[in-house]
Amino acid sequence: MWLSPRAFRETNGDNMPQSDNATDRPFPEATLDDLLQGLDQGHWSSAQILDACLSASERLDEPAHQAYTKRFDGTARAEAEAVDTLRQANVPVGELAGLPIALKALFDVQGEVTHSGSRWWSEAASTDAVIVSRLRRAGAVITGHTNMTEFAYSGLGLNPHYGTPLTPLAPGRISGGSSSGSAVAVAAGMAAAAIGSDTGGSVRIPAAFCGLVGFKPSQYRIPRQGIFPLSDSYDSIGPIARSVGCCARLDAVLSGTPFQPGQRTDVRGLRFVVPRNYMMDDMSPGIARAFDRSLQRLREAGATVVEASVPVLDRLPELLAGGGLTAAEAFFRHRDWLGKHGDEYDPLVKSRIERGALISAADYQALLHLRAESMSRADAFLSDYDGLLAPTVPIEPPLLRDLADDRVYGHTNLLVLRNPTVANVLDLCAITLPNHAPDELPSGLMMIGRNGTDRQVLAAASGVEKVLGRD
Repeated sequence: MWLSPRAFRETNGDNMPQSDNATDRPFPEATLDDLLQGLDQGHWSSAQILDACLSASERLDEPAHQAYTKRFDGTARAEAEAVDTLRQANVPVGELAGLPIALKALFDVQGEVTHSGSRWWSEAASTDAVIVSRLRRAGAVITGHTNMTEFAYSGLGLNPHYGTPLTPLAPGRISGGSSSGSAVAVAAGMAAAAIGSDTGGSVRIPAAFCGLVGFKPSQYRIPRQGIFPLSDSYDSIGPIARSVGCCARLDAVLSGTPFQPGQRTDVRGLRFVVPRNYMMDDMSPGIARAFDRSLQRLREAGATVVEASVPVLDRLPELLAGGGLTAAEAFFRHRDWLGKHGDEYDPLVKSRIERGALISAADYQALLHLRAESMSRADAFLSDYDGLLAPTVPIEPPLLRDLADDRVYGHTNLLVLRNPTVANVLDLCAITLPNHAPDELPSGLMMIGRNGTDRQVLAAASGVEKVLGRD
């Protein structure tokens, strides 16, 4: 019998039980630190961890709700075996060496089609995206391309071409989008972690719906060369994983900065703000209970939690009207393709992109100026706090069958996107942590920090994670 992840972290490894069956290991709940420790101590190999991922995918990845649109089994096995060979020869390896990492299907992988959730895109990438190259240099084992909303333009994760991934935590309920398959792959043990994009919450929404941690960095920190863009203004790249520490480790590789292990800030003395306006509207009773419980635990642990109106939030509806910058920039990108392949688009995505045609050049410039002003106001407001706290999403994961009606779909999509989009519009960094009880539907607690304070936010989030009992 293998140890639980918590027991594994507490043991010195000398008495670790052995097994030849990789699927017996605590992999589905293991953090990256757990896996790396096991690799370093010889308790398992990179090939065995990969086998566990592939086995989980074979058993759990249903064609109608697939997490992966394509697995890279051949290259992944070669990468895992190469890492094992280097370790056996005592050759230094990278900081992610041997860890199976999944990629959203909008990241270029040399020789693979970056279809971004579409069926008509067929051009294979000639080179790896910059972040893929960084992951490879760190020794990551790239497991495949994961499912997503077509062209990343929805927070719900529905895809009529490849099927809609469902959260493993609640039967029949969506995993959220647009990085839907990435979150499912991690939650179901098909990968140790995944990399997604976040334009309006597309990393954090599926992380929250799948009981995971998702981090949206300050946009400038992660290079976007080699990704299929949605919005040049808002697109960010971030990790989905099992812990804050996992996300911090991945963020260091993605950003090309040194990883500093064990960075955790005691929440005692930290000062958080909870907005009274905009982000608290239309919360379900279950989300409200989980959020209030989280705030109470933070207060009991010594954090100061202030409830206040955040004036800049009242300008967001103006910035998002008619699709805002996202619609304008998406239409600019797709305007010629719509003429050639319009009938092959998901109609729900196509209609959102086409709204951008109604935004004039003058309107676009006005939005840019309003956004710059709002970013400055948000930064000034948050300078008095260590972070803003809110529910990541104000509702639990909806049932897939309830989204068949286009009007319900549209209303639900806007509601799901509302809170996480705040960080994208105001160019802030943000993280979501699971905060539901075992008998509750999944939910997330989101912390938003000032642009450029990513490491401080990750360290504070690690302290919050401990208070919530999730470390």
